[in-house]
Amino acid sequence: MRPLRYSINITLDGCCDHNAINADAELHRHAEENLKRADALIFGRVTYEMMEEAFRSPAQTGVLPDWMEPWMQPFAQTIDAAKKYVVSSSLREVDWNAELLQGDLGDAVRALKQQPGKGLLLGGVQLPLELAELGLIDEYEFIVHPVVAGQGPYLLAGLPQKLDLKLVDRIEVGSGALALRYTPR
Repeated sequence: MRPLRYSINITLDGCCDHNAINADAELHRHAEENLKRADALIFGRVTYEMMEEAFRSPAQTGVLPDWMEPWMQPFAQTIDAAKKYVVSSSLREVDWNAELLQGDLGDAVRALKQQPGKGLLLGGVQLPLELAELGLIDEYEFIVHPVVAGQGPYLLAGLPQKLDLKLVDRIEVGSGALALRYTPR
């Protein structure tokens, strides 16, 4: 059975807005390592579209965006090549090595987890909340940045029950961020 791992960047006050953190080379290397531990990614529509816009290979021109630093390229290449599953009620089709997950969310994710492989990596804010409610996440990684955002979307906001987690690993990442990995007790 493949584990479902959730990884998210958050501020000290629990904000999950990617604009509130400073991504550096070490953080991108860490994210690339997470991608390599997975056979596929699971995204909701918002995260899928955000990642596609930022990191899809420019097949037509071969020219990377002006904003992309050279140290971002290995992460961009890894996520571009990764298999992706997208959960969306509004999208009718996807590409970028992706397919839509159809039917009951819990059943679809359980079926993916039953397949052999290294694991599945989950990103985003809303979809992980739904999967946490269903008890389907096997590992949580919170990359806590030394920033207080004061506003924005918050980690697992609205979770109807308490998550009792056990710390299994911690890694210091660039800029003073800590990657804290937990499993459900």
